[in-house]
Amino acid sequence: MIAISHLNKTFAAKPVLQDVELTVTGPIVLMGASGCGKTTLLRILMGLETPDSGEVTGVGPIGAVFQESRLCPQLTAPANICLTGGGVTEEQAREALIALGFAQGELALPASKLSGGQQRRTALLRALLCRTARTLLLDEPFTGMDAELVERAAALTKQLVNGRDTILVTHDRRAADFLGWPVYELNDNQIRCR
Repeated sequence: MIAISHLNKTFAAKPVLQDVELTVTGPIVLMGASGCGKTTLLRILMGLETPDSGEVTGVGPIGAVFQESRLCPQLTAPANICLTGGGVTEEQAREALIALGFAQGELALPASKLSGGQQRRTALLRALLCRTARTLLLDEPFTGMDAELVERAAALTKQLVNGRDTILVTHDRRAADFLGWPVYELNDNQIRCR
């Protein structure tokens, strides 16, 4: 269980998160306007930002998708997925990539030669297939995917999350509908269940 209590964060005298309270038991979707603090919240949970005040407990080990895919450009998609050392085999990585639309030949390409959408799917699977990750923090994981791929990626995400504490940030209401998880909105520096 992730517990966020009285969390505050300000940048350049502008409050981004104010007295945020949230308990996460299992997977949820977090939505809100651009710039409202969703990514800042995830970065605090990852330990990449320090809150001004408040407390976070119950996070980790973490599997993450950042707003940028952050792949090793010289490695193939399966090799990037296996890089975490989270217990996934290259064959499992290949099967999951094919399930998300990769052709056999694309599995041998370095990540630098993949499209943005392919890189995104690789980054998503890298987090989801990491068996040692107890907490999943997924920031706009469906970026660069068309509607059909979003539906397929959402279905596979539901399957691979397998009840782990997960915060998935998205602007895509259809993706949230496909997932069927509780939806929370971050507005006016506060989080409310929708």
